[in-house]
Amino acid sequence: MHSDLGEFELIQRFFQTRAMAALAQDNQHILLGIGDDCALIEPNPQEHIAITSDMLVEGRHFFADANPQWLGHKALAVNLSDLAAMGAKPLGFTLAVALPHANSAWLNAFSNGLFALAQEFSCPLIGGDTTRGPLNICITAFGSIPTGKAIRRSGAIVGDDIWVSGSVGDARLALAALRQELTLSNLELQTIQASLHQPTPRINLGMALRDLAHSAVDISDGLFGDLKHILEASQVDAQVFLEQLPKSAILKKQERAIQNQFAANGGDDYELCFTAPADKHDQIRELGKALSLNLTRIGSITAMTSLTPKLQIFDEQQTLLSDTETAPFLKSFDHFK
Repeated sequence: MHSDLGEFELIQRFFQTRAMAALAQDNQHILLGIGDDCALIEPNPQEHIAITSDMLVEGRHFFADANPQWLGHKALAVNLSDLAAMGAKPLGFTLAVALPHANSAWLNAFSNGLFALAQEFSCPLIGGDTTRGPLNICITAFGSIPTGKAIRRSGAIVGDDIWVSGSVGDARLALAALRQELTLSNLELQTIQASLHQPTPRINLGMALRDLAHSAVDISDGLFGDLKHILEASQVDAQVFLEQLPKSAILKKQERAIQNQFAANGGDDYELCFTAPADKHDQIRELGKALSLNLTRIGSITAMTSLTPKLQIFDEQQTLLSDTETAPFLKSFDHFK
């Protein structure tokens, strides 16, 4: 159903009022929110600001009939996941959205999903823009990190263990079921579809890793492809073991080839992959218990043996796969293909 809402009425009704209410709570670092040409943020002088932007485009990143409440959640979650990977504490975010038309019911559900997650992580909406056009959602999120504590992709060191949070592959499995590439029961799909539609950004894990991890990346385009970003930035090699990839019970019901393919490069997981010294193993295990979050060691960082970083993949029999065999595992999601 179409609506005759104008741009400023739309902003006021669905976003500004709720954003200002959130700012009235404990957000001392936000000096000025929606209503001026810019928002003003004043973090602690001993902190750095982390900034990230992610765009979700209808037909590319989500289905045209996507649940708007889930979409509001995911639009913010994918940005918070980037902050988590650097160990940042969320400060606030801006929202720019193009809408085919101002549908009140859609906007109400979308903003509900958006603000529920924003409130969970004390990350207020502080500005943005709206216009008419094909559905396109762009969020820029801001976070703070104590000086010198940012977890960068370039920090991996030879001898580090490689870890993954949660489990990987369920988002791709849910997508495959929705595309009718394979069949899941209704219960199985309902169980895993939150992995695709409502991922949990690992903010608390990221902040806890500031003094434990040497490097980290959030898993958005596929575990192995994103791990390669760490290898390239750190100029190291890695060894990983397919049997150690953390998979859900539902994914493990699939053929072994599908299990490995979806876990290795399915994408849309929004878990963290990080490296840490081997002597931090017990501390990381205890951290996982404290957060009630599965943290799994999947391999280790090794010295570079050629001019470019290399990811060596071992199968369930501990056999090193050939370059031809590993190629499918390294084909992560590409936004232009």
